[in-house]
Amino acid sequence: MTIPNPQNNQFDINETGYKTSHTAVRKARRFAVQGLYEWLMTDYRFAKQRRDLLGGNEPHTIAARTRADNAMHTVHLGYYHELMREIPTQAGELIVEIARYLDRSFDKLDTIEKAILLIGAYELKHSLHIPYKVVLDEAMQLNTHFGATDAHKFINAILDRYAKDMREAEYRANKAEKKAKNE
Repeated sequence: MTIPNPQNNQFDINETGYKTSHTAVRKARRFAVQGLYEWLMTDYRFAKQRRDLLGGNEPHTIAARTRADNAMHTVHLGYYHELMREIPTQAGELIVEIARYLDRSFDKLDTIEKAILLIGAYELKHSLHIPYKVVLDEAMQLNTHFGATDAHKFINAILDRYAKDMREAEYRANKAEKKAKNE
């Protein structure tokens, strides 16, 4: 069984004990989008609007129900649990950071867009072992699977601008490499 890294309480995606293929990680993100969608529609919303209804659909409850109801033997469970544990914990901070790039309130976004943006922002900020271009591509894949037809343009624009700030050195190196290839 994989144990969390004690320094940052995150699972190492390369540790043994979980399916670690790119497909297994992609499936973890897909289940996380569904779980975050459910959380955003219930406990997150209730915490902001009707505190008397809060509780009963916490992220850990959603994750446990998801594992009980689905065959998850091909999913990177460590990464799935990291996303379902850490994103809700850091949602307020991530939303504030994402909101700087939005032309409207985060609350006005479609719930699927919110979930995808939260996953992308979390990965850009905390999953430095995943190249930022891969994070953007995975967000596009999630939108293709779950989101509205043209939402990928919006999501890509927001995450690209966020990546420019979060991963400045990597972003500049990628742009310089791209420019060198074109010359």
